Amino acid sequence: MARVTKPLTNTEVDKAKAQAKVSSLFDGDGLELKINPTGTKKWLFKYYKPFTKKRTNLTFGEYPDISLADARKLRAKAKELLAKDIDPKEHKDNLSRQEKERIENTLFNVAAKWFEVKKTEVTPDYAIDVWRSLELHVFDQLGKYPISEVTAPIAIKTVKPIAEKGSLETVKRINQRLNEIMNYAVNTGLIHSNPLIGIKAAFERPKKQNMPSIKPGELPKFMQALSIAGIKIVTRYLIEWQLHTMVRPSEARRRYVVRN
Repeated sequence: MARVTKPLTNTEVDKAKAQAKVSSLFDGDGLELKINPTGTKKWLFKYYKPFTKKRTNLTFGEYPDISLADARKLRAKAKELLAKDIDPKEHKDNLSRQEKERIENTLFNVAAKWFEVKKTEVTPDYAIDVWRSLELHVFDQLGKYPISEVTAPIAIKTVKPIAEKGSLETVKRINQRLNEIMNYAVNTGLIHSNPLIGIKAAFERPKKQNMPSIKPGELPKFMQALSIAGIKIVTRYLIEWQLHTMVRPSEARRRYVVRN
């Protein structure tokens, strides 16, 4: 006949004294109160692992932080997992790991990792502009959010004040950069999908404007101003070369980069 363990009482748990060696009180169904010689009391749940059937145990915490009633609830939850062939210790470790990753992978931290890649693809000045825009418009509101909790409504709420000021080009750039960060998070396995992919639809598009131009009669005045402008000599040469060849600024820059 199987031995029946009498459940513990709160009085027994509270008045249990430390011995010269480690001692234990048993509540049944694998729940045990281990009492160390130092006087600390710790709840343990002993069980057999699914499939391997190896004996192991799971620590619930110390008494009185975890009461007898709390320990019994934790035992019940562990037994529910075992009934589904889920190891409660591995389940607890996975939850702890996920929570740690959630806390560590804030939007700011993920953005910093994304930026390390981004700045290798653009000029140093442009890289500074990219990071500065995030510092000005994003990090105060979204920086501490776990990347997995950044949603379209939250991002839209952050960007909306910029749109209300009429800075639609800035809105466009911020939305693009947020999407790049979220895509980086997807590609590195931090989240399953990018929830911000359609947020540009929440804002008015910037109106296209023609580049400013000067009339032929204003060219001498422009050339005089150019000759004394506080710009790099190579920039001045590129502008003069454009005037002679009539190429677009992007084409002029591209030719300069290729030659150098």
